[in-house]
This record gives sequence, C-alpha cells and structure tokens, in this order.
Amino acid sequence: MVGVEQVSVKDQPRYQLGDTDQECRYPVLVGGKTIGLIYRWHGAWFAIPAGTSKERRVGYGSTGSDTAAQHLVAEFNAGRIIPQQGTETRHAKLRRLVGPVPLLHPRMPASPRNVETAYKAMAGLREYLWTPFGGYPGADNPWFLRCQLCGWQGPRYWSHLRGRNGNPPSPFRHPECLSAELVRSRITAYHK
Repeated sequence: MVGVEQVSVKDQPRYQLGDTDQECRYPVLVGGKTIGLIYRWHGAWFAIPAGTSKERRVGYGSTGSDTAAQHLVAEFNAGRIIPQQGTETRHAKLRRLVGPVPLLHPRMPASPRNVETAYKAMAGLREYLWTPFGGYPGADNPWFLRCQLCGWQGPRYWSHLRGRNGNPPSPFRHPECLSAELVRSRITAYHK
C-alpha cells in the first residue's frame, strides 16, 4: 500500500484491555490512557478510536481481540488518535440498573423473529436468575448480565446460557460462582 508506513508489532507500545462496559466494549489502554474501544458483533471485531463515535470493522471474530486492539495501536502510533484519560474498572464501581432494559439491543433489527427470540431469552434469564443490563443482542453476541445468586457482573452469551435439546443449561455460570449443587438447589427450573 502506497503511503502507509509498515510498523512491526514488536515496535508498537504494549496495550492493555480494560474491563468491559455495559455494551460489552473493551477499552484499549496505552500508558494508562484510553486510545479507543473494541467489541465483537456478529462474527466481526470493531474498533472505535478515542474521541470519536465512528465504528470501524477491523477483523473477523476468528482473529480475536488482538487484531482490533493492534489496529488502534497503529492508529495511535501514526498520530491519528489522541488518548483520553483512563477508564473505571468493573471492580472499582459495580454497575447499577436505572429503569427497565429494552427488549432488543439497539443494533438488533426489530424483526418478528428477533422479537420472539428476545422474549424467550428474557424469560430464560428470569428463570435461571440472571439480570440483563441491556436488550437482547442475539445468541452469539456478548450480553452484559448480573448473576442473581452472587452479584457477579460481566459478559455472557445467550447461546451458552439457554441449554440444549430441552435440557437445562449447565449449572456452571461463571468463575467464582456457587457450586453446581448449590446452583441446582437454588434455581427451581432445575427441579422440573
């Protein structure tokens, strides 16, 4: 490519991923300052440079978060991103719900199929004691949830929580949750 300086990955500054926000976007930090956000949506990785709201598709889901983060680092090195002050971590301040969540994530079209699936997903979350922080994003997109058994908050995928072939989901909810026996004993849906 003409006019594009090639910089090797080893010459780029190290980055860190911060804790996800309620939209399941990860801040990319260099030297404690945010250079942008990255997120996965329907099998692709997107990046949003700091100081803008413009989303850029920068990789496939199989390439992982590193491709999206490295894109922002390269833009930062080229002087096209002005870093912002750091971000709060999930552990510094637990998120609180304010008002009801929408049925669908803003990126999800309100098609009859999506609406029907969203109602089923919301009912499943209630049954298995999860609280969503946003609308249904689709089965294979991260969804920011709170575990009603222990208070943990973070991204989960509906495809991992819904169970298969008429069977209930795995009692493993997330790291550091209650034991499988306690989960089964506290959720009545496992007793059906």
